[in-house]
Amino acid sequence: MLHVLVGKDDFSIRQALEAIKKGIGDATALMTNTTVLDGRQATLEQIRNSVDTVPFLAEKRLVIVEGLLERFGPPERTARKKPPRASGSPDEHRKTVDVLKNVPPFTELVIIGSAVRPDNPLLRAFSSVTTVRNFPLLKEPLLRQWIEQRVKAAGGSISPRAVALLVRFVGNDLWIMAGELDKLVTYAAGRPIEETDVREVVSYTQEASIFSMVDAILEFRAGQALGLLQRLLREGVAPAHLLAMISRQVRIIVQVKDMRARGKARGDIQKSMGLSSDFLLRKAWEQADGYSAERLHRLYHRLLEADLSVKTGTLDGELALNILVAELGQTGTAPASNRVKV
Repeated sequence: MLHVLVGKDDFSIRQALEAIKKGIGDATALMTNTTVLDGRQATLEQIRNSVDTVPFLAEKRLVIVEGLLERFGPPERTARKKPPRASGSPDEHRKTVDVLKNVPPFTELVIIGSAVRPDNPLLRAFSSVTTVRNFPLLKEPLLRQWIEQRVKAAGGSISPRAVALLVRFVGNDLWIMAGELDKLVTYAAGRPIEETDVREVVSYTQEASIFSMVDAILEFRAGQALGLLQRLLREGVAPAHLLAMISRQVRIIVQVKDMRARGKARGDIQKSMGLSSDFLLRKAWEQADGYSAERLHRLYHRLLEADLSVKTGTLDGELALNILVAELGQTGTAPASNRVKV
């Protein structure tokens, strides 16, 4: 039987693959009857031989081919670069279809693709002979439904506010979300998962990374800032949330600098701004030393430009953030004590 699994939701694809494995039968026998091929490199003859090989002491064998679809069509477009041309020729495409649409009954053939466009010729051919299962990244409200269903399957329950906060903190990376939900179900120990549980269990690691990224930007550590940004984007954090966090810290710096200029005491500044931590005030105090009022004004204007470019569709959110972080992180390179203020 031929299975075609495509999409960017790698977690759901792997879950579907596990379901196929369970449907085949004995896991021990399957271990010696499974072949995994890199479709970007494997020849058609290698794929054909793997599909036609009779299983050893078992009723079925499993052949998994990843990357084959990408060989016959350019990947989905991104805002960062043009997709490469497809390397598979029309003749190779026809031969591949002829071989793979006739899978022997003792073989379960699974074709997996990630960044595959709907007009991919091999994908369209597969659609005429089997059901293509598509796994796009989940967006609300489907993401919220997925969270609620997974918690229920684990024997727990979760409040709508807790679900909303989870979506904000984790985004749509289901690998990370599944791990966080497992921790939350254990932490709640039978009671409903609430917003406070999410803040205590989930938020610390990711929010710490966000604060580290913001600090790296404002302290001119471009390389570290870009590295943290890429990690957060991979983890599914929304670009709009990251942009909001950068803007928030800049607002705090502006307020601290203004109150210091007006002669307010440190304790009064902390109380007036409602900062619950001495650390937050100390960090903003130190960062304010690296910026003149004019420079802060320009920085705030640049953040506004980035926000508008995303909201108007001029730039993709990830691309706008990468450009912004690269620009801001390289604004100055000298230590704060020696930096020339503008």
